[in-house]
Amino acid sequence: MTATAPTTTAATSADGHAVVLFDGACPFCRAGVEVLKKLDWLNQLRYQDARRPAEYPAAEVELQPKRLLEEMHVVTPDRKSAYAGFKAFRWMAWRLPATVLIAPFLYLPGVPWLGNKVYLWIAENRFKLIPCKDGTCAVTPTKG
Repeated sequence: MTATAPTTTAATSADGHAVVLFDGACPFCRAGVEVLKKLDWLNQLRYQDARRPAEYPAAEVELQPKRLLEEMHVVTPDRKSAYAGFKAFRWMAWRLPATVLIAPFLYLPGVPWLGNKVYLWIAENRFKLIPCKDGTCAVTPTKG
């Protein structure tokens, strides 16, 4: 597959790093990114609002704006893979010093199934978990 967005200054600045694409209009998602930033002691990740398709990193996998708003995605540093939801969390767990010790447990039988179910429930209910005060929160793709 080919990249779906042109390379921009923001995408170029992430070269050599994984890129976490998240819903920038979601208070819960923004809070989650702040936690990730605090755990990213080795500066492995870059963060981009999925509502800005023009800033998506160039990638060999298709990045679909609607899917990016449904689940957080991580585009790998080599730009050949993108992981969504629980799989993205599991991929990041190996790269964050504070979570590397729990990473092996995320592969135990039953954990991926349960982790995916929990992640999807949180993703579907995220606007209820931290209510949107300004009325701009919605799971709708942006045009771009």
